[in-house]
Order: sequence, then C-alpha cells, then structure tokens
Amino acid sequence: MRSAKFYIASAALVLGIAPVAAQVAVDSPLEKAAKEAEAQLQQTFTNLKFEDFGPSPIKGPIYQASAGGRIIYYAPDSEHLLFAAIYDRNGVNLTALAQEASARRKLGAIDPAKALVIGPANAPTVIEFTDPDCPYCRALERFWAAKEAEGKPVRRLVFFVSGIHPDAAAKAEHILCSPDKAAAFKAIYAGAAPKDLIKCAPGAAKVKADAEMVSKIGIGGTPTIIAGGKVISGFRQDELETFLAESKAPAKAAASVPH
Repeated sequence: MRSAKFYIASAALVLGIAPVAAQVAVDSPLEKAAKEAEAQLQQTFTNLKFEDFGPSPIKGPIYQASAGGRIIYYAPDSEHLLFAAIYDRNGVNLTALAQEASARRKLGAIDPAKALVIGPANAPTVIEFTDPDCPYCRALERFWAAKEAEGKPVRRLVFFVSGIHPDAAAKAEHILCSPDKAAAFKAIYAGAAPKDLIKCAPGAAKVKADAEMVSKIGIGGTPTIIAGGKVISGFRQDELETFLAESKAPAKAAASVPH
C-alpha cells in the first residue's frame, strides 16, 4: 500500500500547492497558507486519510515530460525530478492517461508490416524494440521462451535498436539475412557468436530503417515493449505477466502482417 506521504505529494501537484519555508512563525502568512492548503486537501480528497502535512522541497512551477515511455515531472526552480502519479479529485490517474496518449502516438508511427515477426499469428501481439547485445533483452527472450513452453506464446513484432552496442547492427543484419530468421534470432539471443555474420542489402536497409524509426518515436532504451497499448520500458516481468493474463488472442488482425 502506498504511503500517505506519496498521495500528499501527488495531490499537491494536482492542486498546485506552493511550497512553504521550512521554518515559519505560527501566525505568518506562509503558515496560514499552509493550513488553508491542508484544509483544501482534506476537502478535495475526502476518501484518503492523511497522517501529516508539511513543507515540500519542490519550488516553483512543475512541468511534464516523457522519457522512455514514462511520464516524469520537473521543477526547474529547485532542480527536482519527480517520478509520481498525479490524480485528480475524482481519482482519475492523469499520469496513466498521459502515458497511454504517448503510447498511441508511438503506435501511429509504427508500420507493423515492416516488423520481423516471431511467434504464431493467433497469439497475443506485442511490439518489441530490442538490441542483440542487451542483457535485459536476452532475459526477455528467455522469459518468452518459458511462456511458450507453458503454452502461452506471444506474437512479437520486432524492431532493432542498433545504436547502443557496437556489434548490435551487424548481429541484427545477420538475423535479418538468415534463411530462418526466427531461429537465427533465438540463437544470437542465446549467446551464439558466429565467426562470419551474414550480410545482405535488404538486411542492412532494414536495420537502417529501424534505427530511423526508433529515433523518430523516441525509444531510448531496450527492451521497450508495447503491449495492450501500454509502453513497458525495460524487462518488467510483472507487467508482462499481467498483459498475458488479461490478453485474448486476436482473431483475424494478427494474421495480416507478413513475415
């Protein structure tokens, strides 16, 4: 359960409550403003019980930004970065809504027909941005393999991020140029290191196109997964388990994307 302090911070963001000095006189204007703010907080969020209320280190206006699919908040006056969820007085998670809007914008820039497809056509579909030399991407590959062994396969629309590790582009091209792309993908992600990596013009062009698309939509790290319209930054097993538990295999749309 989240602490009351977390909700106080979130509510303060919603209400735009200005911070007060750490030490103020009992009857000072700042103390009066703090009491009024606390009363407003209690009246607005009547379903929450607040255990304490006091000054915040945050100063000045707060701005919203997106980084790696996550919404963050920045207070330039005090140079604070906030990782928080903002709720309105009706209990609506405004941060989650902003993250969903960001995911929709990313989805609009992705052409599924240009993805490397791994997995059966009738399985729940995810979009996956990956790097062959990323250790967390390899952990994700083991997770997908374990789920497949449990009878819970996914259909992955894969795009390569090749600007992080020096050999990533060459390994991605090797996968894309292999006769059996899915088998080559699994071998590379299992740690195979072929002496001679396969090269071909279509594979090189695909790696370049993926890099341009990744830059356009702002994917900053790997793995990044879009599952159920939600951006998942990093290998977050609990969120992927939730997606699989809630997913239903698409009936027809998934079958339309070619390999």
